[in-house]
Amino acid sequence: IYGGEGVEVSEEMERQINNLELQGYGHLPICMAKTHLSLSCDVTKKGVPTGFTVPIQGVRLSAGAGFVYPLAGTISTMPGLPTRPAFYNIDVDTTTGDITVGVSQRVLAHKVLARIYEKK
Repeated sequence: IYGGEGVEVSEEMERQINNLELQGYGHLPICMAKTHLSLSCDVTKKGVPTGFTVPIQGVRLSAGAGFVYPLAGTISTMPGLPTRPAFYNIDVDTTTGDITVGVSQRVLAHKVLARIYEKK
């Protein structure tokens, strides 16, 4: 990364990477998660540091968004989001009050909606 000389990966991280590949995610692009405060993973190295090693603390999968992200150093992350929001898979039948989520999951909310309509 930007002038780094190497990557430090533990045996546990190697196992995580191998598991992701075995599960069929080896083709996904990689998005590095690192601090925004330095080009390295060390916030104390300002400017354009060189010769540093990038420590990988973990590897995570964002299957819905379609990428794998190694955690370089200590970092907080946000969830990866898919290109199509999940709310598109929710349908509310205003006649019956049925709420259909996805293809196979069904939640009946007609009693709740009936009470709402009765109060109007």
